Amino acid sequence: MRIFKRVILTVVVFLIVLATTAFMLENQQPVTLVFFGWSAPQLSQAVPVILALLLGMLIGPALAWLASLRKKRTHPARSI
Repeated sequence: MRIFKRVILTVVVFLIVLATTAFMLENQQPVTLVFFGWSAPQLSQAVPVILALLLGMLIGPALAWLASLRKKRTHPARSI
């Protein structure tokens, strides 16, 4: 069962990498990102989107981890 899960995870990761690569190749128009008056240099359209994806992939698990810590702190394990 462990090997099956590993194969499925590998396939999913490969599909995500493949989709990200295709997205980057299809979206190469130059854009300028302006955020609160700060103007980024002109980059390919895919770069800000991929950066937002990566940032979300970091923030999501971090928030889930903090929520699990808070849950453990407020609901201690009961002994039987």
